[in-house]
Amino acid sequence: MKVALRTDVLTNNNKAADFNRGLFIDTKTLVINLMSSPGAGKTTLLEETVRALAGKYRIAVIEGDLATERDADRIRAMGAKAVQINTHGGCHLDARMIAAALSEFDLDQFDIIFIENVGNLVCPSGYDLGQHHKVAVLSVPEGNDKIPKYPQMFMRTELVLLNKIDLLPYLDFNVDEARKDLSEINPVSTLLPMSARTREGLHEWFSWIEGAYLKCLRQ
Repeated sequence: MKVALRTDVLTNNNKAADFNRGLFIDTKTLVINLMSSPGAGKTTLLEETVRALAGKYRIAVIEGDLATERDADRIRAMGAKAVQINTHGGCHLDARMIAAALSEFDLDQFDIIFIENVGNLVCPSGYDLGQHHKVAVLSVPEGNDKIPKYPQMFMRTELVLLNKIDLLPYLDFNVDEARKDLSEINPVSTLLPMSARTREGLHEWFSWIEGAYLKCLRQ
């Protein structure tokens, strides 16, 4: 019965994901699902991304948290539209939540929507939201063991942003080892070292977004 229940849940989620995907394709709206553990730096990364790219792209953010609108308020302070989804205990966003949030958007008015998923390295990776891309954020303070310990997250993401590399001199984190672990779990994924605080490596992230947007326009 547990298997049947999960199958039913995922079937309903996937139907909603297909609905969302159709909207994103029709409106040429690039959607990126950002996932990480709590505190990895997703919101700070989004603040810097909006700051750098808002003059070129019309950007909005869907924020997922258990409670509060604190992260959404930070994005709004940057001048971008942000819609908050509070899961009230749920460990992830699902496609039906995203579909409901889209009622607050005129997708023709946006080029890129970032979904900041609930902080969790387990649940979010298993749910298709209809996004174009899944991106994981891993931070240096979390340590080298997260990629092999949470393989489902990293085998389902095509880009891993290694955040807070400004802390590398002070912590025992081996970037080469992390890159090796990722290549063994997901050979097509890329590890991109960066720091949202010092902005080191952010230009490569921005270039990746620009490439993804051009690909979206060609769909």
